[in-house]
Amino acid sequence: MERVSTLIIGSGFGGAVMACRLAEKGDKVVVLERGRRWLPEDYPSVSQRDWLWDEDQPEQQNGWLDFRYFGDMSVALGAGVGGGSLIYANVSVAPPPEVFEHGWPEAIRFDTLREHFRVSGEMLNVQTLPDHQWTPRTRLMHEAADKLGQRHRFRVVPQAISFDPDWHDGLDNAYSYARSKTWTNAQGRTQGTCVHCGNCDLGCPVQAKNTLDLNYLARAEQKGAEIRPLHHVRWIRPLQGGGYEVGVNDLDARAWRLIRADKVIVAAGSVGSTELLLRCRDQYKTLPKLSRALGRGWTSNGDFFTPAFYPDRDLAPSRGPTITSAIDYLDGSDGGARYFVEDGGIPDLLGNLLRHAGKHPKLARTRLAAALLEYRRDNTPFENMMPWFGQARDEPGGRFYLGRRWYAPWKRDRLRLSWDYRKAEQAVQGLADRHLALTEVTGGRANTPATWRWFKNLITPHPLGGCNMADTVKQGVVNHAGEVFNYPQLFVVDGATVPRSLGLNPSRTIAALAEHAAAQWR
Repeated sequence: MERVSTLIIGSGFGGAVMACRLAEKGDKVVVLERGRRWLPEDYPSVSQRDWLWDEDQPEQQNGWLDFRYFGDMSVALGAGVGGGSLIYANVSVAPPPEVFEHGWPEAIRFDTLREHFRVSGEMLNVQTLPDHQWTPRTRLMHEAADKLGQRHRFRVVPQAISFDPDWHDGLDNAYSYARSKTWTNAQGRTQGTCVHCGNCDLGCPVQAKNTLDLNYLARAEQKGAEIRPLHHVRWIRPLQGGGYEVGVNDLDARAWRLIRADKVIVAAGSVGSTELLLRCRDQYKTLPKLSRALGRGWTSNGDFFTPAFYPDRDLAPSRGPTITSAIDYLDGSDGGARYFVEDGGIPDLLGNLLRHAGKHPKLARTRLAAALLEYRRDNTPFENMMPWFGQARDEPGGRFYLGRRWYAPWKRDRLRLSWDYRKAEQAVQGLADRHLALTEVTGGRANTPATWRWFKNLITPHPLGGCNMADTVKQGVVNHAGEVFNYPQLFVVDGATVPRSLGLNPSRTIAALAEHAAAQWR
């Protein structure tokens, strides 16, 4: 049986940071990632295949996006080496200091994380869109803020993208991949510069997007860490005398492995980490002393999307970075609702997927498909569309638990989410109404999606919580450094530990919290 020093489960913003920093400290680190190691030629944006991950049959279908449908709430997750960095929209922004004043362990304040925010920004090579590369959506955002008398709230957002200052859309074949300039990053990986191809969420073909496999994980491997893709962890069991035994499904070999580790770090994301620990506590009974707070305090981070149409305006949402700018209402000045409005983009290939959503076997019977098809028009449905995006600071209203399968009611082994929309209603409705106001003042046409108007359904790519950090076992699952209460040397370090909504893109905060956890390592 294999024995390792430190085993990390997952390779997103928590796992990648921990792998890097612990390998630098000399630990023998092994990272188990359920998804593939993706190469540019395999990205869905290039290959037009392998779009989806199937959690029920990962051996047969282990694609790019894991879409989980929980009734009133749906969650989009990345699957692959790099975790959520593969599918996120590059935004790397720190929340305002007041976010950390309530709901966190005493050891976590903005000043605690200030240096970690800076270091993570350097590692991710965070930049902002050059002024001469503003997209039509960026200009519409600026115009909307100005016409509402809110220009001071507008800002171009920091992004983990490498821009070429010489690029502009007036060049011949400006959007051609050949316009990308090759360079070598600080971790020795070859990348390109952004040519505004619009495929950020489906795999940047020129690798201008600074995904974790190109920086933190690359550094970890330089320092001796081993990354094993297509290794899906199913349970964790403590050993007498210390350490843990982990049961792993090797999806490639289609075989089970047992690995023993002195220390285990769970970093499978808000949904993945919470599900794994729930199974260990309630299904397999291997970690029975886990906090009763496990699964509680989950938030969607108030993600919301409103499509608006401008018949006489070409907004080219399939060109440029997916998100470029924001209008910041996090100060609560809008009747107490706190939110962060963003522009949005839709890659051409994703547009094709959306237009065929009604036929897709995983989506066909969902309200998501109905909402997407509501906006399908003719052969070019997106040229004149402005996808208003954003996040809102909602209250934690979700609880994950293991429930029954309809065809096997005697078994409680299906991940379920109980979500109270009323905890999100004020913040999300404020964001939805702001989308309409911004559309109206700029001459567009929009309606709040029926999925929210009628059913109070939401979709989030930014799930937070489930293994919340706290000062005591009654309040949460882990302490400020991610160590699990009642289980020494077992840690959770990822978005599952974030105990409250941030109201903006969470990747930078998760990375900073992981930097903090790694700094506590002895």
